[in-house]
Amino acid sequence: MTNAVTWFEIGSSDPAATTRFYGDLFGWTFSTDKAYREISAPAEGAIGGGVFPLDGDRPGYGIFYVQVEDVAATVAAAEAAGGKVLVPPTGDPGGLIFAHLLDPAGTHFGVFTPPPAQS
Repeated sequence: MTNAVTWFEIGSSDPAATTRFYGDLFGWTFSTDKAYREISAPAEGAIGGGVFPLDGDRPGYGIFYVQVEDVAATVAAAEAAGGKVLVPPTGDPGGLIFAHLLDPAGTHFGVFTPPPAQS
């Protein structure tokens, strides 16, 4: 799935209201075991998503993520093509690496490399 949109994220200062809205509107369900609420859509083959809780220091957002082989190389290529970095390559304890970018027209999007497969 490299270079394909495989994830989306909704940033919200009120995750409970956000999950209620999208759940009622589209029939989505949400994990509740951690702050980042993963989204499950009823449609077969739907891409995954999540609701990211914001602390009120920035406006809500909705972005798409493209899965790439190398986040740092993709960020460098985006900058060379006129893009801007909003969040530099960042990793989490599980091995996920992501970055947020703006394209030359100002559209916010993300790139990520999933954690290595566990054997």
